[in-house]
Amino acid sequence: MSEARLAEAVVAAARGWIGTPYRHQASRRGVGCDCLGLVRGVWREIYGREPERPGPYQPDWAERAGEDRLLAAALRHFGAAVPEGGMRAGDVLLFRWQPACAAKHLGILSGPDRFIHAYEQAAVIESALVPAWRRRICAVFRFPEGQDGSST
Repeated sequence: MSEARLAEAVVAAARGWIGTPYRHQASRRGVGCDCLGLVRGVWREIYGREPERPGPYQPDWAERAGEDRLLAAALRHFGAAVPEGGMRAGDVLLFRWQPACAAKHLGILSGPDRFIHAYEQAAVIESALVPAWRRRICAVFRFPEGQDGSST
């Protein structure tokens, strides 16, 4: 699959999750997911299986872990980060709430100024990538071509 077709497939898959209720640790389209569950579910739809199982985690996992586990997992499975200026639809966006804190939220860019994410107390939605969101982006990753979905 070409890079452009892969990006289109990622956005189409993510849009298929819109309206899925927010459920902590879940990853089932139409049933429930959190932000990680959304990306896991899209990965499954694209590659046929998950890259790894995250194991149980608490809502305050980032504050308690003392490490940047979401960023580390993204580097393991997506490879090197893409410069923010080069991001495009289909890319995964990682967000930090505070500069010194671990990345705690993620979504999928669906257009130049829009992204899809699982929003707590709501559902999977497509939101405007307004300055308040944009300034919290800490890394951008692209779904890899030629992946078989296996763990590394």
